[in-house]
Amino acid sequence: MTTTITAEHQARIKEIVCDILELEEDEVTDGGLFKEEYGADSLRAIEILAGLEKEFKVTIDQAELERMVNLDGVYAVVGESIEAK
Repeated sequence: MTTTITAEHQARIKEIVCDILELEEDEVTDGGLFKEEYGADSLRAIEILAGLEKEFKVTIDQAELERMVNLDGVYAVVGESIEAK
């Protein structure tokens, strides 16, 4: 299931991810891998998940972390969570 989310949601997601990873927004690409390219660890991944849940008032199963390896994956997971709400 592919879900498209708004540009505003994408911008906010990127902002949250960059804040947690302590990166500038222009350093992070949609396909850039959090762990391999940006040095994120599992704690950061959980922080991202929690930040997204709080921002978008959704619940995201921790099993979805395996899909949330880059911004594209995060957009998909958040989009599906918003749609399921």
